[in-house]
Parts: sequence; C-alpha cells; structure tokens
Amino acid sequence: MKKKNLTFFILVFILIGGFSLYHFNNTLYGNDKESIVKVIKSIEGYDDKPIEILEIKDFNNVRVVGFLFDGKPSYIEFNKNSMGNYKWRSIEVRNDETLSSFFPILPNNIRPKLMFVSSYGNKVAKIQVDVNGQIVEQKFSPNNASVTWVDLPQSNKSDYTFRNYKFFNEEGKLIQDLRD
Repeated sequence: MKKKNLTFFILVFILIGGFSLYHFNNTLYGNDKESIVKVIKSIEGYDDKPIEILEIKDFNNVRVVGFLFDGKPSYIEFNKNSMGNYKWRSIEVRNDETLSSFFPILPNNIRPKLMFVSSYGNKVAKIQVDVNGQIVEQKFSPNNASVTWVDLPQSNKSDYTFRNYKFFNEEGKLIQDLRD
C-alpha cells in the first residue's frame, strides 16, 4: 500500500514538474532583440509582416521598444516580472503616419517622456507641439527610421494635453498634410 502511494506521489510530482517546465519554456518574453520579435509575431495580427527593431530602452522595470511594423512606426511596452523576464503589456502601430508620437507609461520616479518613431518615409525635420501650455520643439533627420525621446515639461497636473502640432520640412516650411 505504501509503495503504491509513493509511486502515485512520484508520478504526480513528475507530471507537475514537466508541465511547469513546458509552460516556462514556451512562454515568450522580451528579454532581447530576437525574443522581442518573437513576442510581436506571436500577437494576433502581427505575425505576417516584417519587423525592424529600432531601439530598446529600459526604465527600471519597464522596457519600451520602438520598431517598424511593415515599415510603419510602432512601439511595444514590457513589464519585468519577479523572475526578471519582460512580459508585454501594450502594443501600437500607426498605419497612416511616417512620424508618430507615443506616450509610454513609465515608472513614477521617471520624468514623463514622449516617444517619436519615424519611418524611412518621414519628411518631417522639426515638430512643435503645445504641451500643457508650453511649446516643445524637436528636430528629426528626414528619411531616417529612428526613435527620439523628448522630456515633457514639468507639470503640477497628473495628465498632459497635447495641442497644435506643427510639422516642418527641411526648408523650415510648414507641412500641411503629413501624408504628402
């Protein structure tokens, strides 16, 4: 009787251990460039287009990745779990833009930032935007895929309002329609 109980216990232990190892080994994490691409491709709707990672930036336990999805500006956010692995929490792609702004959720001890991702078709050389009543200006290299970070102005408010975006070309002329 004791031998049957011991055999049963060992069998259950092996099954639980095997399931845990299988689950752990088949969970995708954003721990490096290659695994980030695998995570993106594992998300429904993101599996069949080319992905180009432009930048990986860590803010404490948050990882933010700027990338091109089929040539379109995109970003994905990860949170570091208790095992030290990065699990994805948010992803966005901007289909009709060559320069896109994203507002990632960063830890409280990090100054809020605006993230710009540009594609190779970007014609914008400079942008101005009103952020909570203060003008923020940033320059870009046209026709270059890149990620640019902009520190947002200090604010007593808990939220940010972005108004009156203005885009300029290399000659300093206002661009009326970014799709041109």
